[in-house]
Amino acid sequence: MTDVIKWLLRVSIAITISILVVGASFLAGYGVGMLNAPSSVIAVQAPLQGTPSPGEKERFSIFWEAWHILEKEYYGELPTFQEMVYAAIRGVLNTLDDPHTSFLDPKQAAIARENISGSFEGIGAVVDMRDGKLVIVEVMEGQPAEKAGLKSGDIILKVDDTPIENMTILEAVSLIRGPRGTPVKLTILRQGLKEPFEVTIIRQRIELPVVKYKMLEGDIAYIKLRDFSGLAPQKLRKALKELLAQHPRGIILDLRNNPGGLLSAAIEVASQFVGEGPVVIERFKDGTERIYEAEPGGLATDPSLPLVILVNGKSASASEIVAGAIQDAGRGVLIGEKTFGKGSVQQPFTLSDGSELRVTVARWFTPNGRAIHQEGLEPDIVVKMTEEDIEAGRDPQLEKAIEYLTR
Repeated sequence: MTDVIKWLLRVSIAITISILVVGASFLAGYGVGMLNAPSSVIAVQAPLQGTPSPGEKERFSIFWEAWHILEKEYYGELPTFQEMVYAAIRGVLNTLDDPHTSFLDPKQAAIARENISGSFEGIGAVVDMRDGKLVIVEVMEGQPAEKAGLKSGDIILKVDDTPIENMTILEAVSLIRGPRGTPVKLTILRQGLKEPFEVTIIRQRIELPVVKYKMLEGDIAYIKLRDFSGLAPQKLRKALKELLAQHPRGIILDLRNNPGGLLSAAIEVASQFVGEGPVVIERFKDGTERIYEAEPGGLATDPSLPLVILVNGKSASASEIVAGAIQDAGRGVLIGEKTFGKGSVQQPFTLSDGSELRVTVARWFTPNGRAIHQEGLEPDIVVKMTEEDIEAGRDPQLEKAIEYLTR
C-alpha cells in the first residue's frame, strides 16, 4: 500500500507551469500554493468595440489631468502608456472586491488559453510561489526540467538574467514558457549548495497529464483527474473504459487539488457517473437561471457500482460542480475535507489587443439548490490529511475510500 500511496500523492500535486496559474488577482484555483480557485470559462467572446459618450469623456478628464501632471512634474521614470492603461483597468477591478473578475494582459491571456487546451510549450515543472520565491514543487517525468537535473525544492531566482522574486506566478511563468526548441536560462538556488548555479533548458511541447488511473488492491478502480481542461472528458472516458473492463468492485474519483476549468468539461465528466437529471444550476443577477442536464451515454452510471469522490480544500469550481451533482443524486459519497467554495462564473471578453477581461456574471448551485460560492461542499465522511501524513507518505483519505468500498 505504501508504494501506491506515494505514487498517488505525487500525482495529486496540482499547480504546474502548465496549469492555469496566476497571481492573487485572478487565479482559477490550483492545488499547492493556490491563491484562489480557477475561473471557469463559459464562452469566448469576440473583441468588443465601444465609443465613450461625451459625458463619459468629460468624467474621465480628471484622469488625464492627473496623468499630465505626472508627465510634467514626476521625478522618476513613468510607466509606458500601455502599462498605465493596464494598471488603470486593474485599479478599477480592485474596487469590486471580487478576485475572480480580473484582467490578463495579452501574454497572460495566451498562457490561460494554453492551459485550458491541455498542452503548452515550456519546461514541464510544477511550481509554487512561496514568500515571493518561485519554488519547484515537482518535475514532470521525462520532460526537459527533469532531464536538465532540476529537483523538487529548487528555487528559481532568475529567468534569462531577469530576477523574478516577488513576481506573480503568471508573470514568472510567462518568462519561463516560450516556443519549443528555444533555450531558457534559469538561475537556481538549491538547498545544500552555497552558491546558485545556472542551467539552460530547451523548451518542448508539454502534454499535461490530465488523468492518472490504475487498479488498486481489492479490485478498486482509481482515477485522479487533475483539471477540467478540454482534454479531460475524453481522457476520463478512456480511463473508465479500461478500468471497467477489469470489473472493479468500486470506483474512486480523486478530485483533490483539482482547481477546475471548463464548465462544458464538468458537465461531461459528471455525466459519466450521473445518469440523468440536473448537474448544476447557473443563476444570474436578474434572477434568471439555466439548468445543465446530464448528457446520455455515461459509462459508470450503474448505481450498483459504488463510487467515492475524494475532495479537499483545493477542490474548486468545476470539481465542486461534479462532486455536488454526484452527492445530490445519491450516486456516490464524498470523502475528505470541505471543498474550496468557488461557485462564481467568469465570462471572458477578449479585448482588441489580445488582453482578456474576465467578468463574474453568475453563481453556481448544486441540483438541490445548495450554494457553492464561499460555502463549499461538506464531505459525507470527513477525513483530515496532515502535513505529517504527507511527509510520511500516508494517505488516510484514500485509505478510508478503499475501506468504504471493500467493507
